[in-house]
Amino acid sequence: MNFHRLHFLLVLLASAFLVPMYGHAAESGKAKRPNILFFFADDWGKYASIFAEVEGKGGINDVVRTPNIDKIAKRGVLFRNAHVNSPSCTPCRSSLLSGQYFWRTGRGAILRGAVWDEKIPAYPLMLRDAGYHIGKSYKVWGPGTPADAPYGKQEYAYQKAGGRINNFSENVTEMVAKGKPLDEAKQELYAEARQNFHDFLAARDGDKPFCFWFGPTNVHRKWIKGNGKALWGIEPDTLKGKMPAFLPDVPEVREDLADYFGEIAAWDATVGQLMEELEKSGEAENTLIVISGDHGAPGFPHGKCNLYGFGTNVTLIIAGAGVKGGRVVDDFVLLPDLAPTFLEAGGVAVPEVMTGRSLWNVLKSDKGGLVDDKRTYVITGRERHVENARADYAPYPQRAIRTKDHVLIVNFHPERWPLGDPYGLGEGEQEPTREEVTENTRVTLPDDDSGPTKAWLVSVRNTPEWKAHFNWVFGKRPKYELYDLKYDPDETKNVADDPAFAQVKADLEKRLMDELRRTGDPRLVDDGAYFEKPPLAGPIDDAEGRGGAGAGARGKGKGKKAAAQE
Repeated sequence: MNFHRLHFLLVLLASAFLVPMYGHAAESGKAKRPNILFFFADDWGKYASIFAEVEGKGGINDVVRTPNIDKIAKRGVLFRNAHVNSPSCTPCRSSLLSGQYFWRTGRGAILRGAVWDEKIPAYPLMLRDAGYHIGKSYKVWGPGTPADAPYGKQEYAYQKAGGRINNFSENVTEMVAKGKPLDEAKQELYAEARQNFHDFLAARDGDKPFCFWFGPTNVHRKWIKGNGKALWGIEPDTLKGKMPAFLPDVPEVREDLADYFGEIAAWDATVGQLMEELEKSGEAENTLIVISGDHGAPGFPHGKCNLYGFGTNVTLIIAGAGVKGGRVVDDFVLLPDLAPTFLEAGGVAVPEVMTGRSLWNVLKSDKGGLVDDKRTYVITGRERHVENARADYAPYPQRAIRTKDHVLIVNFHPERWPLGDPYGLGEGEQEPTREEVTENTRVTLPDDDSGPTKAWLVSVRNTPEWKAHFNWVFGKRPKYELYDLKYDPDETKNVADDPAFAQVKADLEKRLMDELRRTGDPRLVDDGAYFEKPPLAGPIDDAEGRGGAGAGARGKGKGKKAAAQE
């Protein structure tokens, strides 16, 4: 055998060993782990101008202004049927971070008095352990102790540049009153948030993939009355004739909603700032971008703390690395599905305990509409929000199943007030003033955030024109609520007792209860005893529930910096 032939055979032999040895590394090099940039807004539901374009005009999204978010949606996947598992800050975030239904997160299943169980796997810490550079700005998990525990407490906080964005309308209004031009005032606040993200990127070790959570609280109440028009030029009367049935189409409510949309405009502008910083870093192409919020509008009927669509349906946009974009999908998605999605992106095994399902089969598809035929429903629920919403410190337990055509809500204790006791509203009681109801959540109906809409509704509750409406949105509810979404998208007519819907009701209740039993929901055991006694019910030590909106039913409010944690 000559030298050249021998050399050729040795090369072939070496290749046979080297390909298996280095083939995986080569594949890993091709599939570099993506960065994850998660934009998550407090109290932001399905309100973005992209929805007016996708779903048709004529509703309140006609008035929302989110050009930066719309731009990302158009190059990514826009989910029309994304829902939170629970429309209350802490339980929603507990379920999202753990990838589990909220009732599986121990004391993370409630708002006030929540305590994080560190034995529960949380996707940020799992990604950290797998080599990701993790960080966050502002709110991740709360109220509860330890603060932001599922994200490593405050060890990974990047907030030194400032957090005035969290009180956007208050700070900008004050700066303008002192003579600063409006645009300069806005830019000053955006710059703080952007610098925090810049600091996070600068702290990265080498080319580690990163996972960053951006969670400002400005969309949460309180905000400055009139800010929608004053800071953003949003005319409240442009909402006239566009309000859903549960929102009174009156000047007070239209202005309140326009002001809410003003804070959403600020949120959108800040998203744009961080996206510019991402592009500047050179990491945009390899970054998975996710945008969402933790439930529907605060202090409005049917919103936050309700299992109606206005309370649980949220914006969800996913774009960037590995995603086949330019699509609108109708799959029903729960936010706990994000945890396994992020873990799969990072090459981390998904724990069996997670009930959420990775979205990658949907994200890699090129289809629109319904992509995964198993994603045709979601399960939602709630337990305790404000601890003294009811005088006996009891929760308001609900579970619901929602499909394309129907939603069935089960109210386990219909004798209780769903949004809290009507403190001071009975005959002969000392009624809270309109200012008190506007400023302090706890003075009455404490599971509904304070604000002008709530105060207006309380003030007109006994008038012939609005009495029935007030009782509808704040009054006690039957054990079963069933809505035909094809003909009643605003969920106004309960057909649970209509014989024509008996089979639909039975089928949905079976599917709901089967899933609750399969996943070990304590609400179905001993009449929910787990949730009905301390520490899941009853009064709390304020040190455990710090971050609330007041000390008692008629106590003095603590202002937005505290209330924003609810």
